[in-house]
Amino acid sequence: MADSWEERKKALENQYFYNLEKELIEKIKEDAEEKLISKYCRNRCPKCGDKIEPMTFRDVPLDKCPSCGGVWLGPKDLQILAEKDHRTWFDKWFKQETVGGE
Repeated sequence: MADSWEERKKALENQYFYNLEKELIEKIKEDAEEKLISKYCRNRCPKCGDKIEPMTFRDVPLDKCPSCGGVWLGPKDLQILAEKDHRTWFDKWFKQETVGGE
């Protein structure tokens, strides 16, 4: 009987350390992932990964990738551009969106 209690005790101890190590490994993975993202993804083109450069178009700040030519806008930048030029497809697109949403 004593052997079965000792085996159970060791099994519980092993399970405890297993869970502890598992948590530590997950934390290390998350920390490493955050470091990689902040080091390699910030100010990088989502399409090709090259460094993006800030630019201004009609007084709206944008980001442009010199490698692939991609232009990245902020959350309200497209709306601001649409309001600045009423003769383009921007205005038609936003007007259709508001008419359909009413």
